Amino acid sequence: MAEKLKIISLGGLNEIGKNMTVYEYGSDIIVVDAGMGFPDDDMYGIDVVIPDFTYLIKNRDKIRGIFITHGHEDHIGSLPYLLRELHVPVYATRMSAGLIKLKLEEHHLVNKTKLITCEAGETVKAGRFSVEFIHVNHSIADAVAFAIKCPVGVCLHTGDFKIDATPVSGGMIDLARLGELGKEGVLAMLCDSTNVEQSGFTKSERSVGASFDALFRGCEERIIIATFASNVDRIQQIISVAAKYGRKVAITGRSMENAIKVSSELGYMSIPAGTLVDINQIKGLPKNKVCIVTTGSQGETMSAMTRMAFNTHRQVEIQAGDRVIFSASAIPGNENAIGNVVNELYRKGAEVVNERHGALHVSGHACADELKIIHALVKPKFFIPVHGEQRMLKIHSKLAQEMGMEPRNIVISDIGKVIELSHNSVRINGTVPAGRVFVDGYGVGDVGAVVLRDRKHLAEDGMIVVVCSVSSEDGGLLSGPDIITRGFVYVKESEGLMEELKTVALESLEKSRRANRWDWNAIKGDIRDDLSTYLFKKTRRDPMILPVIMEV
Repeated sequence: MAEKLKIISLGGLNEIGKNMTVYEYGSDIIVVDAGMGFPDDDMYGIDVVIPDFTYLIKNRDKIRGIFITHGHEDHIGSLPYLLRELHVPVYATRMSAGLIKLKLEEHHLVNKTKLITCEAGETVKAGRFSVEFIHVNHSIADAVAFAIKCPVGVCLHTGDFKIDATPVSGGMIDLARLGELGKEGVLAMLCDSTNVEQSGFTKSERSVGASFDALFRGCEERIIIATFASNVDRIQQIISVAAKYGRKVAITGRSMENAIKVSSELGYMSIPAGTLVDINQIKGLPKNKVCIVTTGSQGETMSAMTRMAFNTHRQVEIQAGDRVIFSASAIPGNENAIGNVVNELYRKGAEVVNERHGALHVSGHACADELKIIHALVKPKFFIPVHGEQRMLKIHSKLAQEMGMEPRNIVISDIGKVIELSHNSVRINGTVPAGRVFVDGYGVGDVGAVVLRDRKHLAEDGMIVVVCSVSSEDGGLLSGPDIITRGFVYVKESEGLMEELKTVALESLEKSRRANRWDWNAIKGDIRDDLSTYLFKKTRRDPMILPVIMEV
């Protein structure tokens, strides 16, 4: 029997972020993107979330390369963690490769990784696969789609994209090549679904430049702009407008500094001479000659914008009259964090301007009418919506049906499911290990569901530790029980309750002693149960209870 092409998503389906797709044919595997996701509110202490690499590690000898569509964190963020386990070449365009190199330097992996830079229009041979890089528009420079060819047929993997007829740099998406592929025949298309719920077309990035011009014109106060560090075209427009009105530009935020450094070195950004100044130099400049570009458009706790708002930034303090511009839309789930920062800015007398006041942000993802154009050009035999939550995938499936595609030729998958493709059939056949791996500090995967459950318990109800010493001879109490609490009640105002808890613990110990029980685990269980029952009746709270018995 002829080999079938297998397509496995290890991330990016039924979620936003940690995009990773595996293409497997015979003894060859290629990986498209290796992204990370951000933790949910109930993932206490977790820094980032990455895909489960178990399947890739198990099949390491088959992997011919990792191909990157663009340099956003949700497409490159987990690369360092994957490259600790695998030694395979990484293929990316120049901007993406520059950002990846910074990541690899942080993780001391530069000398161990073969990072190969490619240009749109190039084709890379990887085992029995060949991967063609196709230029697309997105909110970061050098984004590409991939035409992935193998003996079964051609798959178009769009990556994140939109159709921008007037981009700031890089030229319009290569619709001509997509049309050619459609005429040659495309077996399957895996297409970005992020903005499918929005009708019409996504606005051009250039429309934001006009809004900046209006906000700079005639302003006599400092201007502070928070935006995404990776949106090089946006930053370029800010710098150009600032230079036009005679303002010096200072950059704050590590990721912003890195993005400007990489894009300037690679020629994706043109900065007029004398425009950029060190953040420490702005204090000596008139207010109407200063523009600060910063990270923190999403209200991130440690970001430069948040630190400015709450007076913890070393170089910049918000002043009354400052015009603070948020040139980004709120990512779902970040609304409260952004609201807290905005309220603090208002408290300090700043003027806050966001997208409600005009076109200060445009999406990097195609809306419904743009997606229809891509479907019409590519005309795939089979369609697999990707990059989106369940509702987005379903709506994209409906859009494809409106374009004339048969429902039986559309597959809505999930992470870990194996899609099998032949020349004339598609089906889901089996699963592979998949899911979320939590990164906490230097630990990768050592925090699981049990630890997160305990952290949630501690965060919601606090903790009580019961400490006592008992005799090893007769089990008699030598000292204690002492009650230590954290995050439960303020002890100085609850001395009566603390005494009652000691009494309950003492009675539990005496009960075990009278029953002649010498199993310390059983005795701890009794203390935990008795205290928990008492506290719930008394306070309607359920703190974590940790009995500690020392045998002397």
